[in-house]
Amino acid sequence: MTIMRLRAAVIAVAASVGFAAPHALHAQSYPARTVTLIVPSAAGGGTDTIARLIGDQLAKQLGQAFTVENRTGGGMLVGTTAAAKAAPDGYTLLVGLTGNMSVNPSLFAKLPYDPLADFTPVAMLANYPFLVVVNNDLPAKSIKELIALLKSRPGQIDYASAGNGTGQHLAPELFKMMTGTEMGHVPYRGAQPAYQDVISGRVPVFFDNMSTAMSLAKSGKVRALAVTSKQRSALMPELPTVDEAGVPGYEYYTWFGLWAPKGTPQPIVEKLYAEVRTALVDPTLTQRIADTAGEPSHMAREHIEPFVRAEIVKWAEVVKRAGIKVE
Repeated sequence: MTIMRLRAAVIAVAASVGFAAPHALHAQSYPARTVTLIVPSAAGGGTDTIARLIGDQLAKQLGQAFTVENRTGGGMLVGTTAAAKAAPDGYTLLVGLTGNMSVNPSLFAKLPYDPLADFTPVAMLANYPFLVVVNNDLPAKSIKELIALLKSRPGQIDYASAGNGTGQHLAPELFKMMTGTEMGHVPYRGAQPAYQDVISGRVPVFFDNMSTAMSLAKSGKVRALAVTSKQRSALMPELPTVDEAGVPGYEYYTWFGLWAPKGTPQPIVEKLYAEVRTALVDPTLTQRIADTAGEPSHMAREHIEPFVRAEIVKWAEVVKRAGIKVE
């Protein structure tokens, strides 16, 4: 090799190292300060809970604080939009979920963010199944009996929800679509007032978060028929899934994940993914998630975007066929 060619080769190598080094070095020192986890809902809810659990564990692993910032309002639009517009440096992340990342595109005609174009998936965190519960006096002790009852009295039996467009609204609408049954929808401002009418029998059917429904079922205030996940829950292993109880292919759970603003350096995203994977096999964190009726998610990062795309299509059909609207 001539001296000129050798010099050109050295310059080329130096240039490539120079371009790659800043991101690589930045990832090595990341995080150098507090990381903010934006939660697009109020403190105390499911999203807030999983954000604080994962944030505490990441802080232990990485030696920097991960603080939760609750940015509420507009059906999770406020917090999600703020995260989408944040600096793509790894110091502002979004805790996203079924609602804001896969349902909102169908509920809002002009969504101020794009869950696919404005974000880079970091890692899935946890899945939370629902229980199908009914009033104790309803003559249905299984999913098959519930379907038979609904078909014998089309439109005469109501189900409760925690509000339009919530999981408690979507899960039974998917059930109706897949079983060819009819139920009226009675929305409430949250699960607590809904349970008052479910327990009294005024609105006898409710699809709700397992964390709340399980305690009421075990105390005998409502009757649990099935769990909505694909597999039985270790918390109530005696309960069948809706799928095995008579609705093949039915599945509903609220999923939670971590997203970064689009443009966040790939080495930082990969570092966060690796740290989350480590966190989700930590026995203490695993138990704390189980205590809230959840299951850690071990979905590979490359599968997250295709999964969300499929979820958007799935819920778009449910929203359209059910005529779901938000005020």
